[in-house]
Amino acid sequence: MSLRPTLDFLLYDWLGAETLNQRERFADHSRETFDAVLDTCERIAREKYAPFNRTVDTQEPQFDGEKVILPQATHDAHTAFVESGMMAAAQDYEIGGMQLPYTVQAAANAFFGLASVSIGSNMLTSGNANLLMVHGTELQKKVFALNEFSGRWAGTMCLSEPQAGSSLSDVATRAVPDGADFESDPLGPRYRLKGNKMWISAGDHELTENIVHIVLAKIPDADGKLIPGVKGISLFIVPKKLVDTEGRLTGVRNDVALAGLNHKLGWRGTTNTLLNFGEGKFPVGGQAGAVGYLVGKPGQGLACMFHMMNEARIGVGTAAAMLGLAGYYASLDYAKNRPQGRPVGPGGKDAAKPQVRIIEHADVRRMLLAQKAYCEGAFALELYCAKLVDEQKTGEAASADEARLLLEVLTPIAKSFPSEWCLEANSLAIQIHGGYGYTRDFPVEQYWRDNRLNMIHEGTHGIQAADLLGRKVLMEQGRGLQLLAQRVQATAARAADVPALATHAQALTTAWQRIEAATKEAWATGNPAEALANAVPYMQAFGHTVIAWIWLDVALCAVQAQGQGAAGAGNTGRIGAMTYFFHYELPKIGAWLQVVENRDPVCAQLPEEAF
Repeated sequence: MSLRPTLDFLLYDWLGAETLNQRERFADHSRETFDAVLDTCERIAREKYAPFNRTVDTQEPQFDGEKVILPQATHDAHTAFVESGMMAAAQDYEIGGMQLPYTVQAAANAFFGLASVSIGSNMLTSGNANLLMVHGTELQKKVFALNEFSGRWAGTMCLSEPQAGSSLSDVATRAVPDGADFESDPLGPRYRLKGNKMWISAGDHELTENIVHIVLAKIPDADGKLIPGVKGISLFIVPKKLVDTEGRLTGVRNDVALAGLNHKLGWRGTTNTLLNFGEGKFPVGGQAGAVGYLVGKPGQGLACMFHMMNEARIGVGTAAAMLGLAGYYASLDYAKNRPQGRPVGPGGKDAAKPQVRIIEHADVRRMLLAQKAYCEGAFALELYCAKLVDEQKTGEAASADEARLLLEVLTPIAKSFPSEWCLEANSLAIQIHGGYGYTRDFPVEQYWRDNRLNMIHEGTHGIQAADLLGRKVLMEQGRGLQLLAQRVQATAARAADVPALATHAQALTTAWQRIEAATKEAWATGNPAEALANAVPYMQAFGHTVIAWIWLDVALCAVQAQGQGAAGAGNTGRIGAMTYFFHYELPKIGAWLQVVENRDPVCAQLPEEAF
């Protein structure tokens, strides 16, 4: 089954992406150029990624003591991706980009996630370069970002440490000025970094001639002490190999050493590393310490890094949705072809009749509909967020500001909903396959293993929940939440005028009112410990309500298409998935929000010894 019909409907019929060419930045584009990009990425994914998804799962990265060895298929896929120009697709013409809308770039990149998320599509390199384009100096952009966009170099994000995962305030990596003239280096104030970083995706490999690490570290005060908390964190460019101001390799290896590879449950095709900075294995100028260049101002590193983190979180959500869809397509194909059992008639089952395909059983259809509702709904949300990025960058001032704030509120959902519920979709795909699904004879077990990471990386589920309830719905006096409410209410009002959707419109209105009430009740005492004790159930309810809104909006488009004569199976399926979500999924928010509204203390207050 192909992703393309769903993608085309969401991109063009629902979001109206082709009208973006009415904006000056995208004036050279048309539906034809957008389709050409989609066609190219679909072909590369089909030829260079999909056939090797199992290969990269079984042939894990190996370290031979000098370099990391990856399968040839990974090198070939990376080369094809770079040659397509997709790394810089949304960038200016002047730096080699296509000036594509980010919406189209995100849609095109979805093909790679569907084909093999484990091979990857250089999400971190793009995010790294985009961060530098916003916060770097002109020379840092030229030397580092542009070489990443060209595919010549790769990029990483180095946040976590063995003792500091999500708790970034506990970062212990130190950065000290490199000599008395440290501020005069043309690449930026030059420091020497010492510390250990962990869970670094693509932290070492031979796919590119250099790797640009973006590293969080603390600059000691005059007494040599690290400033506690996140205010002391600064951001640094630390290349694997040192370069000059023209972007040429100097032949000097920086003091960044691979300490080991993490052997993972899934995503095995992507290296995940432990890196030691400044341990003296590769001393620069006879001195231990990795050379790094300050990005932005001292002490503002975390604010800069979140430019990359937010982009990465939307990328994680898209990857999770694609893994969910890959499992859905596989289990749908299996269900259409696997004979098993007999239908239940008025007189029970007739063993003399031939077996039926399992898709004819109601419970299998329930599991298929759940997958479709979770994964297509999640994909629609990711594309909606991508269009908000375009609106923020190219819209009128008021509209751009609204898009910015809506993105702030929706980003935790764009990351968390797919990573939880598309994982559940993968579990259902295994269930439909029965015992076969639990074996490596079928791909669904790998999809589940790959997707299990997405609730963890780029901010765990609990971190997303605390961010949503503790910050995003409150920021700017709750204006972001109010903007989202306006959009939800507008969809409900339109749906209320369509007889087939009127009951769903009322259900969405009621659900949103419950979300608003729960938000107020959670903070009724003003005590963050009480409010956030049930942040995850709050996020689950919030996410389900957002997906219900997205589905109702999509269904409005599908009903309109049917009214115009487009009565195909695709629109029938979309309306069916929407109906399933409203009947089977949206009612779940009541149980989640009950503990939020009551500020239920059992999880927070149960004595440790009782566990």
